[in-house]
Amino acid sequence: MRKLFILALFFAGFALKAQNYGTINEILNRLEEKLGVNQHLENVSVDNKKFVLIKDFEDHTERSFIVIKGKDATYVEMFDDKKTGQSTSNVFSGDIIRKNNIISLRADKLENKKIPIPVAKTLLLTRQKEILYLIDINSRDRWIDEESYTKKSK
Repeated sequence: MRKLFILALFFAGFALKAQNYGTINEILNRLEEKLGVNQHLENVSVDNKKFVLIKDFEDHTERSFIVIKGKDATYVEMFDDKKTGQSTSNVFSGDIIRKNNIISLRADKLENKKIPIPVAKTLLLTRQKEILYLIDINSRDRWIDEESYTKKSK
């Protein structure tokens, strides 16, 4: 009798989890729509685009650029020290793969020399009010299209 009761609880729990999955799936779909995952930007070209990310810290400023030309990409990191005023940079080059709204960047060369561990970024292409963004899936950093930024500032 006890085994039958445990077995009935197990199947009841499984049925409830299946219903919860449907509800959770609907919530995730709504969230993805709000975040722009379900935007259909497959026809938007990112060829010859430059995306910019600027982070300001107490002691330094980080400026990063992603330049896309066809299947090739250049990723530039610039660090500006606020105390000394010196700037340093790293220039990585590699390639991209685009699948729908997802752009995968793999930069395997630093200053045209092969590096053992490539810099990899997975980015989501989104659009808000005619401004193109790339959202880093891992860090949630937003890379803005330079053309969109310069249009707004003029």
